[in-house]
Amino acid sequence: MNAFPLYRRAPLKPQSVSREALKDHATELLSAGNRLAMIACHDDGEQLRVVYTFADDAPGQIRELVVHVPCDDAWIPSLAAVSFPAGNFEREMRGLFGLRPVDHPQPHRLVRHGHWPRGWYPMRHDAILHPAFEADTESFPFLEVEGPGVYEIAVGPIHAGIIEPGHFRFSVVGETIIRMEARQWYMHRGVEKLFEARHPKDGIELAEAVAGDSAVGHGLAYVMAVEDALQIEVSETHRLQRALLLELERLYNHVTDLGALANDAGFGIVNSHTSLLRETLLRINKGVTGHRLLRGALSIGGTALLTLPDQKDLKNIADGVADIVAVTLDHSIVRDRFTGTAQLPTSQAVSLGALGPVARASGISKDARLQHPFIDLGDAFHIVTETDGDVLARYLVRAREVAVSVAIADGLIDRIRRNPNKTVQPPKAVAPGAGLGVVEGWRGTICHRVELDRNGSLSRVKIVDPSFFNWPALPIALTDTIVPDFPLTNKSFNLSYSGNDL
Repeated sequence: MNAFPLYRRAPLKPQSVSREALKDHATELLSAGNRLAMIACHDDGEQLRVVYTFADDAPGQIRELVVHVPCDDAWIPSLAAVSFPAGNFEREMRGLFGLRPVDHPQPHRLVRHGHWPRGWYPMRHDAILHPAFEADTESFPFLEVEGPGVYEIAVGPIHAGIIEPGHFRFSVVGETIIRMEARQWYMHRGVEKLFEARHPKDGIELAEAVAGDSAVGHGLAYVMAVEDALQIEVSETHRLQRALLLELERLYNHVTDLGALANDAGFGIVNSHTSLLRETLLRINKGVTGHRLLRGALSIGGTALLTLPDQKDLKNIADGVADIVAVTLDHSIVRDRFTGTAQLPTSQAVSLGALGPVARASGISKDARLQHPFIDLGDAFHIVTETDGDVLARYLVRAREVAVSVAIADGLIDRIRRNPNKTVQPPKAVAPGAGLGVVEGWRGTICHRVELDRNGSLSRVKIVDPSFFNWPALPIALTDTIVPDFPLTNKSFNLSYSGNDL
C-alpha cells in the first residue's frame, strides 16, 4: 500500500480545454479507467469556469479539465451520454449557476425549487439574497406509467418520525414495483455558499455539519483539501489519529445499520441489542473527542484526541456484532427476506458510479483507503466485497467491515502510542490555490475541492457526498421488488438526504 498521503501530491493543475474538445478529452480519461469524482462550477465574474475532476485507481492520481464559459453564452456540451454521474452534475449546475447542458437527455434542474424566480441562480455572485418567489414555473411532472392494473403509491416528502424529506413515487402492479422515481432537494441549505469568504479554519465546523452522521468524513475531506491547497505536510501521528476517527465513525454507523436492517425484517430484539453496542461506541467517541459524533478533533494541519479507545472495548464490540450477525442470519425468515431482495447488478452499479458498501456489495472493489490513501493501514486492512448485490450482500459487507475496522483501529492505537510526534506545520505563505481532499467515509468516497483567494479566504468549496452517486441506484434495485420490501431496501442503502442536498 502506498504510504504517501494526498498532502504530498503535486499541486492541482487543471488542463484547459475548449467546449468543443471537452467530450473527447473526458471520454479518453473515462476510457482509461478514471472515475469522474466531481464537476465544480465557479463564478469568475464575466465568465464561468467548470472544473472536471477525475480520480484514477493509481494511489493519489488526480486529473482535471477546465472549461471557460462566457456568462452571456452559458452552455457546455453534456457528458451524460458517456457518464451518468456527469449528467446529474450538469443538471445541478443548471439550477445553481444557470449553465445549460446542451444535448442533455433530461435537461431539467436537479435542485427542483419551482418557486425560484426565472433567471435567479443562487450560486452566482450577483444573485439577490432574498428574491421574491414566483408561481411554480419550473417543476415538471412525474413520468406516468400506464397499463392494466397499474396504480401509483406516493410516499413523502414529509415522513413519519425524524427522517429528512424525500419523495418516492411507485408505479405498482399488485405488490410488485415496476418503476420507482425518487426526488430529493426539498431542503436545499446553500451549504457551499456558506463557505465563501470564510477563513479556512472557520470552515471546519461547517464541514462537519454537512451530514451529521459523517462529521469525520466530511470534516477530514475538507481539512485535507485546505492542506493540499496550502501544501501543508501533516505528521504521521496526526494522520494515524485521523484514520482512527474514520474507523470509529464507520463502526457506530455500520452497527446501527445492522440492527435497523434486522428491525425492518421484523426482528426487533436484534435492533435492541445493537442499540446497546451503538451507545457504547458513542460513549467511546465522547471520551476520544469530547463529542458523541466525533466533532471538534480536526484542525488544519493537526488532530487533537483527548484519549485513545480501550482496545478491549473495541474487541468486545466486534465479538458482540459477530454474535448478533450469526443470530440474525440463522433466522430463516430474516435470511429469506434479505436474500435476492433488491438486487443491484454489477454492470448497473458500474455505469451509475456507485460507491461505498453499495458498490462493494455488487462486486466493485473500490475504496479510497486503497485508491487514495493518506496513511498505510497495515495488513489489517482489506476491501470487503460481495457479488449478489442484494440486501443480504449489503448487510454482509457492513458486518464484515465492522471486524476489519476494529482490527484497523487496534493497529492504529498501537502505532499512535509509539509515535509521540504531534508537530503541526504552520501554513506557508498564503497564495491563491486549489486543493482536493478524498477520504473513504462510511457511506463511501467523500470529495471536497477548495479554492483560496489571494487573502487566504475560501472562494469556492465544492462537496460531493457518496449519496449523490448512490441515490440513482436505489430505483434500479427496486425494480420487480414488492412494495413491503421498500423500507428494508431503503435501509440497506441508507443514503443521506442532507449530504445529497447541500
